[in-house]
Amino acid sequence: MDGAVLHTSLCDLLEIEHPIFLAGMASRGNATPPALVAAVSNAGGLGVMGASGLSLEEIRRRIQEIRSLTAKPFGVDLLLPTSLTQAEETRSAVRQQLAREHPKHVEFVRDLMRQFDLPDIRVEEETLLSPKHIQAQVEVVLDERVPVFAAGLGDPAWVVPLAREQGMKVIGLAGSVRNAQRHVKAGVDIVVAQGTEAGGHTGKIANFPLIPQVVDAVKPVPVVAAGGIADGRGVAAALALGALGAWVGTAFLIAEECVLPDPQKEQILGGSSEEFVPSRTYSGKTARNYRNVIIEAWERSDLEPLPMPLQGVLMEDFTAAAREAGRYDLVNNPSGQIGGMVNERKPAARIMDELIGGAVEVLQGLQHSALRTHVETKDG
Repeated sequence: MDGAVLHTSLCDLLEIEHPIFLAGMASRGNATPPALVAAVSNAGGLGVMGASGLSLEEIRRRIQEIRSLTAKPFGVDLLLPTSLTQAEETRSAVRQQLAREHPKHVEFVRDLMRQFDLPDIRVEEETLLSPKHIQAQVEVVLDERVPVFAAGLGDPAWVVPLAREQGMKVIGLAGSVRNAQRHVKAGVDIVVAQGTEAGGHTGKIANFPLIPQVVDAVKPVPVVAAGGIADGRGVAAALALGALGAWVGTAFLIAEECVLPDPQKEQILGGSSEEFVPSRTYSGKTARNYRNVIIEAWERSDLEPLPMPLQGVLMEDFTAAAREAGRYDLVNNPSGQIGGMVNERKPAARIMDELIGGAVEVLQGLQHSALRTHVETKDG
């Protein structure tokens, strides 16, 4: 629907045209590269860059590249986990810790390496997801005066006052009413209610029961809906449940501007909804991924995945080796159940047009249907 306009009060708060958000997906920087973030913002939405797995220098470089591609608002998403298991601060030290404390896990991964004939590759970056590194990442975002900060995981309470000083809006993602209320207590400007259907780190509650409960629990703080939204019908449903916008991830993973490797895009395009499953295999926290033989191998083993960040270090060397060998069938592919409905590669601007136009068409159709029902009931 050319020229369609979808506008809520959230648009005025963020100075954007349409209440469509690019979910701040990380996936080693491939899921939300600057070109995709800028394309969504230029189309009137809010592009959000997932930065949790990036170095400080790379976060700054990408923010500056986004600014070279758009003059419109955008955001940066970081993980702020409330609990990290006791771990060393460097990757080399954590590898030694794993060998001492979890030798069966280390040997299991080595067996996988041998089984799939993967090269002996190790991640060279020593910096890990730690409180010290997370604080440094946030400082880069603040220093760059990014318009919007999103906490994709955890508690942003300590970030909010720092963001306020910069005039920065803060978004908190929540998978439960309790988490949403914690975000509001922390002072966030917007809550994203993310149903379990979503890709990546996600909770246990589906979005149809979650969204209206969060809306009621945190009003008047605006709520954005996430999980299982890939077309205008999903956006319209989110608005009907009381949300003021939609946080869209998987639908943008197959955008032309997304630099996710082609084999992983093909997994999403060819996958059915039941093939996108929650697992702790790759990070230690529950995340929905496209099912692969590695997830299945962990499920068959007698080993529980380790807590974050230990499991991440354990598996990051494995995935680095798999990438080097071109074995993307062994690499984690965080994506949501709506992948079963995504079947065509498109430029981000077209995805935005279809989300907006489709939502407007559905809402207008509902208005017409409601009027007809009212007249028929009255006549009856």
